[in-house]
Amino acid sequence: MENNQRQSEPMKKNTVPPQMNHGGHEMFDVHEVLSGAINTINTYTLLSEHIRDPELRDILERQKAFMQDEYNITLECFKSGQDPSKPTQSYQMKQDNQFTYGLKTSQPKKPMQAPAEINDETIALGMLSAVKSSVPAKARAALEVTNPVVRRVLADSLPNCIEMAYEISLYQNKHGYYQVPQLTTQDMIQMQDGYALTPVQSQNPPLH
Repeated sequence: MENNQRQSEPMKKNTVPPQMNHGGHEMFDVHEVLSGAINTINTYTLLSEHIRDPELRDILERQKAFMQDEYNITLECFKSGQDPSKPTQSYQMKQDNQFTYGLKTSQPKKPMQAPAEINDETIALGMLSAVKSSVPAKARAALEVTNPVVRRVLADSLPNCIEMAYEISLYQNKHGYYQVPQLTTQDMIQMQDGYALTPVQSQNPPLH
């Protein structure tokens, strides 16, 4: 009887202090998120001194500042288990959303042979890769988190990562670093027409 009581004690409600309101998987997954955020910010810091284009520098500096703030918010609520001292924000990009479609002849890409070869194209690609790499870890952590505040902060971060990646890809496309092929109009229409809407069942069954 005494042993059963001891085993049931962790299941009692309101016995866990807020800063310990985390599950085991959550601890490891948020650790990965925070480490990844540091790596992304460090990558931006290393790349910043090589940028030549003022437009790309503006994107890097705005995104880096936002990431630093988001990192602090995530760390704060992870340590306290409670609402952070400031709310999460939504990242606002400056790029328009107009892509240029189609492929043009360009030089084949290959790895750099020396650090002196770094240019704005490779910097933009490095930024994009760093931002995109953080998405799987944040999504996985948000699905494992038991703390409601940390879960919300991580979930709010995902659209920001998507927005940053989109802004960088738009910059790449505008400067010819990233070309977007398209299917023929006929193929696109055929694929779009390959699906049909489904009737939505009422959530409230009729009363008899």
